[in-house]
Amino acid sequence: MTTLSERPHTALLVIDVQQGVVASAYERDAFVANIASLVDRARAEDVPVVWVQHSDDELEKGGDDWRYVPELPRRDSEPLVHKNYGDSFEATDLERVLAEAGVGHLVVTGAETDACIRSTIHGAFARGYDVTLVADAHTANDQSEWGAPPPEQVIAHTNLYWRWQGAPGRKAAVTDAKDVKFGG
Repeated sequence: MTTLSERPHTALLVIDVQQGVVASAYERDAFVANIASLVDRARAEDVPVVWVQHSDDELEKGGDDWRYVPELPRRDSEPLVHKNYGDSFEATDLERVLAEAGVGHLVVTGAETDACIRSTIHGAFARGYDVTLVADAHTANDQSEWGAPPPEQVIAHTNLYWRWQGAPGRKAAVTDAKDVKFGG
């Protein structure tokens, strides 16, 4: 139960599923298909879908790599949050968007697991949100040449440790896309 007591709603957060971010990501097509299914379900259930889009020196705003993958078209009525840091809340209007929609529970999907996903789930949890990480709807690229574990291990580890997060008045959860429940 969120500590944001006046915010009973849930939102689907889709983070950085941009062409340049996920072009060679682990299990890219399955991951994108799982998110597309969740977007369709959220829309059918009138659950807000909030899109987050990263830009920096390597991911130039407006460029082809910066654009969302074509399989995930955003509706004009759905909020788009632009960010420059890993945590989707840092120096963005995400908190305002969620407050206006009465959202206290986030269902989180996107890329990359070991960067923006981890930063955002921790940032949301610290700000009082309940956070459900969708186990099969976040991904990473292979960073093993720089000492990171292979992407499947990064994803598995993040799913494992997020299941056991706890804090007063907040709930962390991990679930597969097919088992996501947007209500409550």
